[in-house]
Amino acid sequence: MSNLLVPGVFAAGCLAGLTLNVLDVSIPDLHGISIYILYALMLQVGISIGSSDNCSQILRTMRPKHLLIPLATVIGTLSFSAVVGLMLSKWSIADCLAVGSGMGYYSLSSILIVQLKSPSMGLQLATELGTIALLANIFRELFALMSAPWLRRHFGKLAPISAAGVTSVDVALPTIMRISGSEMVPIAIFHGLLIDMSVPFFISLFCSIS
Repeated sequence: MSNLLVPGVFAAGCLAGLTLNVLDVSIPDLHGISIYILYALMLQVGISIGSSDNCSQILRTMRPKHLLIPLATVIGTLSFSAVVGLMLSKWSIADCLAVGSGMGYYSLSSILIVQLKSPSMGLQLATELGTIALLANIFRELFALMSAPWLRRHFGKLAPISAAGVTSVDVALPTIMRISGSEMVPIAIFHGLLIDMSVPFFISLFCSIS
């Protein structure tokens, strides 16, 4: 049920905006608030990582080879995003890479993209790109949750972890544990934490490319 909450709230916002537009009611400029929301999200990320009781224990059990899993996730995601960018005329490859860099973190990626792209492309286009990032990363999370058994069957235990992206550390973790096994939990958490920390870096990098 919680998976439907975000798209439901988004749809309600679209409907409210459309209604206000039809009624010719002035809509306040909320763009300035987004930067404070972004700061709050980044603070939350830091707190969640720093306060984790299992963080040091997980790091001690990890081996260098486990770094290949988040690396493969990043390479696969960005490669696919670049291919999509080649097929689209409206958005550049860098724009598509910024969208893909959300890695399933729909709330942070959408706000960060709007904030960083507004000076170069204008608020309207930046908001449109941020909306695409929101939907693309929501769909990634839903795909990871719904297709986990299929991914496990055809591509192995690590596939659901990679498909989940950032959510392998939280939302998708119970599904990963059930489908891939409890022995995959430390790897999934380690994977999610590293991907989580990479999201702001990659989005900022690709948004800086004109």
